Amino acid sequence: MNRINESIKCTVAQCSHHAGAQNYCSLDCITVGTHEAAPKQDQCTDCLSFTCK
Repeated sequence: MNRINESIKCTVAQCSHHAGAQNYCSLDCITVGTHEAAPKQDQCTDCLSFTCK
């Protein structure tokens, strides 16, 4: 199991940085970006630190 960073909640269990049984990230910090030119909703943002297990 990865360590838990309680400052970064995450529900993407397919990410290699997911903390395992708990919904947290194991990284010290993450990079958040967007795939839209002018994002207006949370669905327009992406975790750029994601790596698939």
